Amino acid sequence: MNMTSPRLSLEQIQRAMPEGGLFGAGTWRWSPEPLTLPRKLLRELEGLGHVLAQFQRASDAIYRRSGKGKMAPWIAESLDRGKPDWMIAEQRRGDNAQHFPRIIRPDLLLTEEGFALTEIDSVPGGIGITSWLAGQYEAAGCPVLGGAHGMLEGFSALLPPGGAVLLAEEAADYRAEMIWLLEQLGEQRALVDASALTADETRALYRFFECFDWQNVPQLQDFCARGGRTEAPIKPHLEEKLWLALFHMPGLKKRWQQELRANQWQQLQNLIPTSWFVRDVDLPPDAVLPELNVSRWQEVMDFSQKERQLVLKISGFDPRAWGSRGVFIGHDLPANEWRERLQEALDDTQSAWIMQKFRETKIIEHPVYQADGSTAVERGRVRLCPYYFTDEKGYTRLRGCLATIVPIDKKKIHGMSDGVLTAVSAAGS
Repeated sequence: MNMTSPRLSLEQIQRAMPEGGLFGAGTWRWSPEPLTLPRKLLRELEGLGHVLAQFQRASDAIYRRSGKGKMAPWIAESLDRGKPDWMIAEQRRGDNAQHFPRIIRPDLLLTEEGFALTEIDSVPGGIGITSWLAGQYEAAGCPVLGGAHGMLEGFSALLPPGGAVLLAEEAADYRAEMIWLLEQLGEQRALVDASALTADETRALYRFFECFDWQNVPQLQDFCARGGRTEAPIKPHLEEKLWLALFHMPGLKKRWQQELRANQWQQLQNLIPTSWFVRDVDLPPDAVLPELNVSRWQEVMDFSQKERQLVLKISGFDPRAWGSRGVFIGHDLPANEWRERLQEALDDTQSAWIMQKFRETKIIEHPVYQADGSTAVERGRVRLCPYYFTDEKGYTRLRGCLATIVPIDKKKIHGMSDGVLTAVSAAGS
């Protein structure tokens, strides 16, 4: 760390923090400077938004073909697990075919080999926090990806003046940051309780709740039936992690290559860890699960701890699908719990589950403010959350990036009290 470089002081952070904070009752640790990445990774981040937008379009095309019987029906059936009939019909509507999320936020682990994608979120939290941090670092002379106003400009274009954000109780932890965000935008943009949505609502609406929470939005079905739309659209199949496993499925390789450009397909191959759809199917005697080299999931249950460098996770449309609550790391579990968790996944008829290869994260060093106000360089692991906004012309652009740094003994990287939140520097090393 160069002590003469621009720094954001702890006093500046504390003085600028809105009363009541920016995220529920959460507490965070802070850094005097943004995270610096190599120029190669910065360039990759800048261009990744378009690739992920095309991945979502390709996924939607495959889903629709499957739903119409033009591809294997089990694809759509698996993605529709647990969803009400009206929602399935809504996401299959022909006039929804070109309606896609205009915010894409992947979760990227920083590894020695580059990025590893573990999830794509179309209704992400952290927009306000990332915007606030960007503004604070830029004011202190630290240039960040997206600039001081990138997040505000992106969200402003997505939600026009007079529009409203629909926030459900399930997402109440994000209320404070969304209030701050809308205050910065002004122009009569409102934060309203999603449960108060009416079937005849005509304002532009941003959906800030998960589709699995639809029963707490009583008028949502009637609103959709009358042709009402939200941003992000009611297309919950796009929010399923199952797509990461379907992308690696050998039998679908040609279809993905038809839907994507060669360079996009290759970039996703490098980005998405090897993933499998966890489903209890009978394979022919001479067939094996790719790379696992066993013919039945029951054999995976018996893997040794060394062999369990695997992550089991619920796909989506379930409260356990966010906040790392439905994520289980194989080599971090006792053998009996690993067996139980995998059996639960195989028995689950309401939600799909996937398994991914565990990607070891890179250990970095970064300055962190201590409780007494001093600064110490700490070692940690990093998750990056870049925010890409798509404009009305279809151009997808990086508007900001949040970095979460956690202690090296943590295998799951998510918001936690001993985690550090910072922005990402626009200047590569």
